[in-house]
Amino acid sequence: MATLRVEIVSPEAALWAGEATAFIARSSEGFFTILPEHTDTVGDLVPGVVRVEAAEGEMAFAVHGGFFQCVHGPSDGETLVTVLAGVAELVTSIDVPRAQAAKEAAEAVLGVATRDDQSDETAHQMALDALGRAELRLAAAK
Repeated sequence: MATLRVEIVSPEAALWAGEATAFIARSSEGFFTILPEHTDTVGDLVPGVVRVEAAEGEMAFAVHGGFFQCVHGPSDGETLVTVLAGVAELVTSIDVPRAQAAKEAAEAVLGVATRDDQSDETAHQMALDALGRAELRLAAAK
């Protein structure tokens, strides 16, 4: 019988690994679903919510970009999906007040930032990145 195994990892931790019935995510080419016996593929993941449907229910992960690989695993009939994300977290673990505070702090930096020299440009980009992460967390938590 064909099975689907999903692993979601970040540099900090292996967030989840187990059998699933479907893996749903978004790449730069659009939304996609991987089911057992999916063809081998590799691609990027854009910031968003990755969903894993498993016997215990659906799990959602906020993924702030990364890559995925789908291959037929070592045992017959097994399809393995591996997500490599720089930053990822289980949606139910998102600290909403902390994400809201991070959003407000990034907006404050963006409100006063000037782009006169290289350090200000770097600070501006870091604030934009922080704002994007905070907004994704808040949207995913809703």
